[in-house]
Formats: sequence, structure tokens, C-alpha cells
Amino acid sequence: MLESIWFVLWGVLWAIYFMLDGFDLGLGALMPVLARGENDRRTIYRAMGPFWDGNEVWLITAGGVTFAAFPVAYAVMFSGLYSALMLVLFALIFRGIALEYRSHLASERWRKTWDTCLTVGSFAAALLLGVAFANIFKGIPIDGEGVFQGSLLTLLNPYGIFGGVLFVLMFTVHGSLWLTLKSDGELHARAARLAEKLWIVLAVAAVGFLVATWYATRLYDNYLKEPMLFAVPIVLIPVITIAALAFIRVGIVKRRYWRAWFASSVFIVGVTLFGVAGLYPNLLPSSLDPAFSVNVHNASSSPLTLRIMLVVALVFVPVVLAYQTWAYRLFKSRLEDGESLHDEAY
Repeated sequence: MLESIWFVLWGVLWAIYFMLDGFDLGLGALMPVLARGENDRRTIYRAMGPFWDGNEVWLITAGGVTFAAFPVAYAVMFSGLYSALMLVLFALIFRGIALEYRSHLASERWRKTWDTCLTVGSFAAALLLGVAFANIFKGIPIDGEGVFQGSLLTLLNPYGIFGGVLFVLMFTVHGSLWLTLKSDGELHARAARLAEKLWIVLAVAAVGFLVATWYATRLYDNYLKEPMLFAVPIVLIPVITIAALAFIRVGIVKRRYWRAWFASSVFIVGVTLFGVAGLYPNLLPSSLDPAFSVNVHNASSSPLTLRIMLVVALVFVPVVLAYQTWAYRLFKSRLEDGESLHDEAY
């Protein structure tokens, strides 16, 4: 029972991370498309500046939960997917440095360098996270000893790349919608137009990914085989996810961008939980033999460890949520034209 509870928490933490850091990654990747000048670039930086490091907390928490609750899965993941995860790490590092260092010198070359790091780091992180999770949904080639029988190129299969493209599209729609909430004037209009165009591509990609998932993974089989997945909240995940995708479009057309952004948040969470629920009880399914899969039963920590961690999580996760809620409320106002002209505004 405790293993299943932690499996749910593991999936929820990843979903929260993708929802919150998704708009940061999307904004960074879209910078060359959206920004027309230095003021636009500073506005984009300021739109993510107060939030990005707090959003990263959820990545650390999700990784920490994997290590503490499912140490075997953590070991297999960070050995088999080491190259891909290191690339994600470096992308996030350069992105974080760009956010902190850009304004330290009043040099055009200095700022362009860090702008490039932000764009490349954001795009690469979004793409590689999608590739990694799509491969987990598909199954990775691990043997009975938990040894990865492949290379980085093994992960760059058509389904894995499709998952990466889907994540990039989800995050760029999410980011462009966030910018409509934080900007004004021409930048606001440009972000709204881009969100509308990207939504069409996202909708096509989402349908295509669902079809590809039927052929490339066992997720749908798991929905049919596992009795736990017939619980009403689990069955509703794909329904809510599809509805959220439609409501993004409705919000954009009606120019109710807060509603569109919240719908985008629900869509990202739904896509993540759809895959995670389909994996159960596996954490890392094996594409070589289902018997080699790493699951909640053969990868979890001791019951005492899981029990202690659950108490800690019930105490500290609400604290983190309260802090982030306060931060989002504090910086909820729209950035006005000209407000980003000062040097301290990135």
C-alpha cells in the first residue's frame, strides 16, 4: 500500500514540475521568436525571473523522492539514462546562469551570449525531458540485472523524439500564454497570436502521440489489466486532459488568457498522469522482457522508510505550496511597457 501511495506522489510531483517550470522553459525557447528588442527581452526575463528557481524545487523534490522511495529505480535510471539526464542538467545549469548573470555587464555581446544560453538551454531541457519520459512510457532496454543495454542514440527513436516534440509544444504554448498575462502592448498581442497558432500544432501532435502510444507502448494494456486503474478518478484523467486541451483554445479565442493558462496547466498535468497511471505498477518497464521491469514492489525502500518519508512529505509539501502561492500572488501584476528599461530588471 505504501509503495502505491509513493508511486502516486512520484507522478504528482513530476506533473507539478512540468506544469510550473513548463512556462519558464517555453518562454526561454520562444525568446528569439517573441522578442523584437531589448525591452521585449527584459520583459520576458522579468516574466519568469521571480518564479523559475522556486519552480525548480519541484524537480529536486521529484528526484529526491525517486532516490529515497525507489532507490533501485533511481540507480537504474541514472545509470541507463545517464547521458540524457546529464544533458538535461547542463541545459538547466546554463539556463539558470543566464537568468542570473545577464544583467551583470552592460555589453551587447555579453547579453546576447546569455540570451543564447537561455534559449538553447530551455529548448534542450524541454526536448530531452520529453524524450526521457516517452522512452519510459515505451520501455527501456534493461536486462534482469537492471543494466541498460543501449546508448544515447537508443533513446532517440521515433517515439522518443515524438515525445520530445510534444513536450516542447506543450511548454511553448504554456509559456506564450503566461507572457500574455505578464506583458502589455505589442508583446502581449504577439504572444497571444503565437499561442493561437501553436495550439493548432499542439492539438495535432497530441492526437498523433495518443495514436502512436497505442502502437509503441503498453500503457493502454495496463489500463485494461490493472483493477486499480478502473477507479473513477483514474479513468477521468484522459477525459479531463482532452477537455483541457479544448478549453485552451476557447480561452484564447475569447481572450480569457488566465483561463487558457489554467487549462494549459491541467493539460500538462493530465498528459503526465495519463502516462504515469498507465505505467503502474512499473516505474521503468523493460522493453527486453516485462519480467525485467523495475516496479514499485522490487524497487521501493523499506516500509519504515516510506512511512517516515510520508510524514515528512505531509508536513513540508504544504509549506512549499504555501510559499509558492504567496510568491505568485506577490508578483501577479502585469508588467507595464517601459518597466523593464532599468538595468536591475535583467
